[in-house]
Amino acid sequence: MIETLSHSIDALAAIVFWKIPFFGTQIEAIVLWLALPMLLFTFWLGVPQITGIKLGWKAMRGHFADPDHPGEMSQFAALSTALSGTLGLGNIAGVAIAIAIGGPGAAFWQFVIGVFAMALKAAEVTLGLKYREIDKSGVMRGGPMYVLKNGLKARGWPKIGLVLGAFYAVFALGGAIPLVQVNQSYAQVSAVAGADFSLAYGIGMAIAVSLVVVGGARWLGKVTVLLVPGMSILYMAAALAVIGYHWADLPAAFATIVSDAFTGQAVAGGAIGTFVVGMRRAVYSCEAGVGSAVMAHSAARTKEPASEGLVALLEPLFDTVIMCSLTALMIVVSGVWDDGFKDIAMASAAFAGVFAWFPYVLAVAVVLFAYATLIAWGYYGGQAWAYLFGPSRTATYTYRVLYCVALPIGAVLDISRVINLVDSAFFLMAAPNVIALYLFAPEVRREIRGYIARMRSPAAVAPVRLPG
Repeated sequence: MIETLSHSIDALAAIVFWKIPFFGTQIEAIVLWLALPMLLFTFWLGVPQITGIKLGWKAMRGHFADPDHPGEMSQFAALSTALSGTLGLGNIAGVAIAIAIGGPGAAFWQFVIGVFAMALKAAEVTLGLKYREIDKSGVMRGGPMYVLKNGLKARGWPKIGLVLGAFYAVFALGGAIPLVQVNQSYAQVSAVAGADFSLAYGIGMAIAVSLVVVGGARWLGKVTVLLVPGMSILYMAAALAVIGYHWADLPAAFATIVSDAFTGQAVAGGAIGTFVVGMRRAVYSCEAGVGSAVMAHSAARTKEPASEGLVALLEPLFDTVIMCSLTALMIVVSGVWDDGFKDIAMASAAFAGVFAWFPYVLAVAVVLFAYATLIAWGYYGGQAWAYLFGPSRTATYTYRVLYCVALPIGAVLDISRVINLVDSAFFLMAAPNVIALYLFAPEVRREIRGYIARMRSPAAVAPVRLPG
């Protein structure tokens, strides 16, 4: 059964990651599909990474909060939920895998892509808030499928909107099973425990995830508000300790990362190949252009779509620009990137080089990161399922059971097959989502640039800080 599944995964990956000639090498078409809107929306929206980040920070802190605005959770809780889906093993194992395949230069391109991803994230979340729905029970429903459905309906194309929305929802169901998190968190736990208990670990993680996924958005918001800051601080402190231990080698590490980004000797295809690897892993980490986090942000309590869009700017900043860069610098400065490691074992070796017990800290961190990501994606998949089969209680619980039952597979599959399966479904989500972004680009521009102009004007309402 596992062998048949592995062959099917390989066939799917070959289709999704179809390559085209690009400056003397081969590049995956899906990479260009995502890179182009990152550049376009950065300038189309007036570089919101600079012009809107202050407003996003204020909104995230509750500066403009109003309990009478529509939504299920605070803007901070919505950001925490979205970050719980992005902050995770993509920042640790994903960076290690990128460096193993593409060399240290891949980390440079991850950083660059993270900066441009901020604008794309703001655009897709703004659209998500504008076209979200509230069902009969008061639950917020949002995501690219609702943008396509409601946005195209408003333009007189209801059937096209429904079909494109359904395509996105189907792809999201596949991408919403983050098997990499189960696989790589088990790899680290197994390494420090010195034992093989993959199936038991997968089942245990599935049970733990089910305890939160069953509670829905409000439960999820409460858990992630507590979990995300704590696990981020734990990991960042440990990574900074490793970097500090090797502080004398920092200049050489920076030089290695930058120079390798433009030579790419570690991979076939040179610098372009290095860029492709960095791009693929950066998108998987921050999810910009994929539209998944829009489902979390759509539950935010605000009447201003652009307000949450600017809050979403902070997501790639924290996730890719800061966290991924810390991991990459830790790996390169410790020198373990060239020791033959291919996955999270690379990060573990960097920790072990400082103190023998540091891999245990990493084990705790990756389990927390994996858990947070799994509960967030359980919510995302539930939104896609509700779009396809309706929000009934039976449909909702059917999906939650299926989601939890599928998780143990990640602990027993080979990591290369896990990555191909998840990446294939994940990147397929970008196809209809980016189409929506292009179709509604003028609306996004009016919303974001108009909101920034209004909030900067002297007539803007004085901010009010509310608890929570």
